[in-house]
Amino acid sequence: MEECREVAGNEDIILDFRNTFSSISLLKMTEVFSRMRPSQVMEIRGSDPDIRKDLLKVLPAASYEVLRDGESYTGPDFFRVRIRKCQD
Repeated sequence: MEECREVAGNEDIILDFRNTFSSISLLKMTEVFSRMRPSQVMEIRGSDPDIRKDLLKVLPAASYEVLRDGESYTGPDFFRVRIRKCQD
């Protein structure tokens, strides 16, 4: 996968999906991702293991770069994934 270039001045987007239904979360994430600018970063937070497993399956592999994928400091039942959108 070609790496995305970081561009100064892009605001990160944070989507917090704790306590939500996974299908709605995935729909919202894809909708927000489609409106993002290239090199903009999205952080997805959640607690449902099904969401974490399916998050990146709904986006084309060449459209993003994973910056972080793991559990947070707040506990094992909380995760966050950070992705950067590549050029359209």
